[in-house]
Amino acid sequence: MLGTALNLSRAATAAARATGMGLLSRTPSLLSPSSSRFFCGPQGSNATPVALQMIDYALSHARSLKSDESYAQGLLVLEQCLSTHSNEVDDTTSQNSRGMVLLAMSTLLSERGAFDDAIDKLQIIQGLAESHLGVRVASMEGLVGLNLQLERDDTSRVLADKCVQLLGNDTADIGNGFGSKVLNVRAKALKGLVELVHGNLESAESFFQGLQDEKGCTGNAALSYGEFLHSMGKFSLAKELYQKAIEGISANKEFADPYALAACSMSGREVQLAATCALGQLEGQLGNFSGAEEILTRVLTKTEEHFGSHHPNVGIILTCIALMFRHKAIMEHSSSLLIQEGLYRRALDLLKAPSLETEGSKADVAQRDIVALARGAYAEVLCVQQNRKDEGERMKSWAQTAWRSHRLSLAEALEISEPCSKVPIIDARISRAL
Repeated sequence: MLGTALNLSRAATAAARATGMGLLSRTPSLLSPSSSRFFCGPQGSNATPVALQMIDYALSHARSLKSDESYAQGLLVLEQCLSTHSNEVDDTTSQNSRGMVLLAMSTLLSERGAFDDAIDKLQIIQGLAESHLGVRVASMEGLVGLNLQLERDDTSRVLADKCVQLLGNDTADIGNGFGSKVLNVRAKALKGLVELVHGNLESAESFFQGLQDEKGCTGNAALSYGEFLHSMGKFSLAKELYQKAIEGISANKEFADPYALAACSMSGREVQLAATCALGQLEGQLGNFSGAEEILTRVLTKTEEHFGSHHPNVGIILTCIALMFRHKAIMEHSSSLLIQEGLYRRALDLLKAPSLETEGSKADVAQRDIVALARGAYAEVLCVQQNRKDEGERMKSWAQTAWRSHRLSLAEALEISEPCSKVPIIDARISRAL
């Protein structure tokens, strides 16, 4: 595998040098629209053409097969690229190139669940003081997202504060133009998301207030603001923000812009999937079940295409679909027990839910709140069946002790009321129930 990866790396380097900023003509089947947008910076990005080409090549190759081997090969290509640029003059161009390579490496590591390794790559970027501010904001945003996924909420708060401070210290270097405003919007929305995860809605509102009027409120910022509005019961406005997040990423050329660079769970494709998932949840909570089913089924297909059919993120979407069918059955006084059970079982399998013998509060489990939410709802399905009631009670008890969401209790998250009051929001981007 190592020999294959090194050959791929040499081929990528040679092709990049031969073609300049053009696409790798020797590997057209490996290049996808999403990966070629990711880091293809314009003249203003000030990174080397070789770095940009090798990043595209590595991302595309890794995702073409979605295997451990293809990802390892992609990472080795990026390692060689990083090594090459580390031996060059340590100027702004070199630091931008290395920063973008590290963003790409962290993204590939994150997609394979190697979160701590991804964090290590992003932390290196913070030492690249001469790199473009957009590169450093992207790394900080990625660090916050990964720490939220790992339930390191206090660390996320410290990092979000540093991001806001970074913009305050360095904005003078890039002026007060549109790019500066975009980065400020992203920093404020990042801080607002962290406060929302902590359940501090008043504090979150202070950071989101006024962002809807900013042109830079797209992507992550739009999604986070939409989730805040969703949690406050402002469903129409939340829907607008979710749609803005989805359309902004699919229609814009923002990934050819250093002010819109992103990594890991905060990358454009993951934000688009998470915003679509949030929109589907909202439609279901409003009683538009046909629309919700169509949206969630579409995002399920897209998630499988992006991550592979056995990825934990697929389990997150299946949980959302199961909860939508549960809501529909309750509101329509119908039954969909078999459908719900099948979805919960598959979701919990993909989420690698631990045995019920493991105490919920002590279980070391990723996506803890989503697993707890799925098990809490699944327990209801079991408890209505007399011969499975004991199993259902054990599952319910596990879910209650595992649940850690700051904003809602598990009982509140599972309560169905008309009109909607407090509703749970699953953020597929950071794998948390808000």
